[in-house]
Amino acid sequence: MKRLLDFYWTSTKFSMMTQFQYRLQSFLYVIWLVIEPVIYLVVWSTIASSNGGSVDGYTPAGFAAYYIVWMLVRQMNLVRAPSDWEWRIQHGGMAAELMRPIHPIHNDVTDFGGSKVFMILIWLPMAAILSLIFKPVIHTTWLQVLVFAIAIWGAYLLRTLLCSLLGMITFWTTRVGAIFDLYFALELILSGRLVPLPLMPLWVQHITNFLPFQSMFYFPINALIGSLTPLELFMGLGIQLLWFLGALGLVNLVWHFAIRRFSSVGN
Repeated sequence: MKRLLDFYWTSTKFSMMTQFQYRLQSFLYVIWLVIEPVIYLVVWSTIASSNGGSVDGYTPAGFAAYYIVWMLVRQMNLVRAPSDWEWRIQHGGMAAELMRPIHPIHNDVTDFGGSKVFMILIWLPMAAILSLIFKPVIHTTWLQVLVFAIAIWGAYLLRTLLCSLLGMITFWTTRVGAIFDLYFALELILSGRLVPLPLMPLWVQHITNFLPFQSMFYFPINALIGSLTPLELFMGLGIQLLWFLGALGLVNLVWHFAIRRFSSVGN
């Protein structure tokens, strides 16, 4: 355990240093990520204004709060894509990683985790600028801030495991782009990433209660800007933890069988 913690500390620190070394590239990348929520924000604010001032309880100020926080949650949810597993297997990268005395997922977690510090620092001034423009309304408590801080990292770890689980399919077949596309389409619709979940039909909202997507997007956002009770906040963290443990168990199980099918390839 001590060696694993040392690895996490060293690898995460190295990833952080890399992000700060290439500040302009990272800054431009984050700017690109801002475009998506701003488009959503402008569209829904316009709809709310033309609909008497709100849409199912969301005012333009409410949409502003949602999508400004959404921007940070989206950046925190950037993980290694399932298609990267396909690339690593086809080009020999997996063979090199298997020579290391540590699971490849640990390296993925620290590699992307270190960049999150830089993303948070970039998000702060961007959130301030967008707040001046769109004037969000947020009434939050210290408990909500604490739960949000835990939930965004929990969302990152959960999404890492789920994308890794999808990526491991490439141990059986090297062409799984259609499966990846289907997964991300479902995530886009059922996570609160496209629109806040309360704006979705009731039957869709019921479905999301049985899937992990809202634990990665909607719950962290709602934990900070919503009106959840302390019990609901802790229940949300508990559900997120259960999904994480379930995904961790599945990853270990699939890895046990997947690694037996691995054949070293490269160019």
